[in-house]
Amino acid sequence: MNSAAIQKLPAGDMPGDVVVINEDHVLKADKIYPKLVGLLNPVLSERPSGRAVVSICGGSGVGKSEIASLLGHKLDNDGIGNYILSGDNYPHRIPAQNDAERLRIFRHGGIRGLITNGLISEERSQTLMRLQMSGEDASPALTNEHPWLAAYLKTGRRGLKGYLGTPNEINFAELSGIISRFKNGADRIYLKRMCRGEADLWYDAVDFHNVKVLIIEWTHGNSDFFEGVDIPVLLNSTPAETLEHRKSRGRDGGADRPFTQMVLEIEQEMLAAQANKAKLIISKSGEWE
Repeated sequence: MNSAAIQKLPAGDMPGDVVVINEDHVLKADKIYPKLVGLLNPVLSERPSGRAVVSICGGSGVGKSEIASLLGHKLDNDGIGNYILSGDNYPHRIPAQNDAERLRIFRHGGIRGLITNGLISEERSQTLMRLQMSGEDASPALTNEHPWLAAYLKTGRRGLKGYLGTPNEINFAELSGIISRFKNGADRIYLKRMCRGEADLWYDAVDFHNVKVLIIEWTHGNSDFFEGVDIPVLLNSTPAETLEHRKSRGRDGGADRPFTQMVLEIEQEMLAAQANKAKLIISKSGEWE
């Protein structure tokens, strides 16, 4: 597929998102598409509205946006109208505030762990403050130098797991409502748009008159916290692979920090726990699982 054709591909609706399609994405989409159509056809023919919902899920930066775009293009070529929705538009907080809340929860949980385990002291508090200022307080490697940091990491991580990918962080109910309206035949639905700034949040009315397939590209597209997805497709990867891709896309300025690595590891644990619900699973190397 040449560059001109790639520029015309349908894309997700996350403002400012960068889609970088390479040969690996094309090969995976080519492999996924025939099986996806085989699963789609019965749903489209049996549902009164003639509509279906597909999710492309996987670790952050695994290539969901790119593969969703390619699958949308293939559906268009077969005369099946589709719309690509980015689940990243649906946290309760704008990204800057959500990033801060994630860090606050981790650090608050970590400090409470030190207190509960009788490990807090003025000297350690000063050391911890320096680590927090440098963004190194989530680094497991530092437990060799500061053994007490292990308790901080353990309880901080536990607190973070209670927030990431849960209704505390994400408005799953809003997404479930959108899916329900789409599957019931609504021709016009207001969808959320979100950038990183405080004023960068709005809604657009989207025309679904000729849309038969709603594609949701999102890390949490196979989550237990919302319903209505007919065909979840899981793109498997390791935290290290997703971190490298995230850095290449410039998703955030601290992509290589220990805290970001912790977030990706927790996300990977969630994906593994939910993988049994996926209808199709493909590995980073492009093999079926």
